[in-house]
Amino acid sequence: VITEAGFGSDIGLEKFMNIKCRLSDLWPSAIVIVTTVRALKSHGGEAKNLVEGCRTNLRRHLEHCNSYGVPVIVAINRFANDSEDEIETVQEEATQSGAFAAVACTHFAEGSQGAVDLATSIVRACEHEVSDRQFFYDLELSIEDKIRRIAKNIYHAADVSFSDLAMAKIKSFEKEGCDKLPICMAKTAASFSDDPNLKGAPSGFTLPLRDLSASIGAGFIVAYCGSISTMPGLPTRPCFYNIDVDQDGRV
Repeated sequence: VITEAGFGSDIGLEKFMNIKCRLSDLWPSAIVIVTTVRALKSHGGEAKNLVEGCRTNLRRHLEHCNSYGVPVIVAINRFANDSEDEIETVQEEATQSGAFAAVACTHFAEGSQGAVDLATSIVRACEHEVSDRQFFYDLELSIEDKIRRIAKNIYHAADVSFSDLAMAKIKSFEKEGCDKLPICMAKTAASFSDDPNLKGAPSGFTLPLRDLSASIGAGFIVAYCGSISTMPGLPTRPCFYNIDVDQDGRV
């Protein structure tokens, strides 16, 4: 079974491992990080340095993924303008940072044949025994401590600042007896911090926690960081701008 955990290991994978795997009593045999040369360059500072992006952002994601004791494969979605040297740089930096394998993928252009090497690497990784299941926090911890565990160990924050509203919600959840649920962090996937413009691998920042809500039926508590919106993840330019109807009514 292959499933998509969501955007960013700090957001999608963290929820998958600490909520979904905990509640389902299932554990993955391998983890795949999908990246591109362009994305890594965006984390390489003003110079858009690919190596810098690999040694900060990609390394941080690999560090997090490897903490679960599961083999990690880096899938590099290759674009037509990516050079061979750039692909090899990502592969080298990824394996040096703990990836089981780093594979260039061309399935967008070549269909299933472009993903054969990735599939082969995943099969090889799944043949390895994984270590004991490791969650980032115990459900018996307080809501504040569970959030701090995630913020400090995964995001590398120095601390978490809880708003008055968030603290009031926490006291209410404790009174209602739902404070032992896992935490679903609502945070940008564009940065390890709450600021989408803070690229690379930021650390030492204070994560602002503005609000919480209890999704009792789903079985978790949602923690809202910074100015994050919980509206669906839509593009900044909706696709309908590129759709037109001619004089004959043809779309």
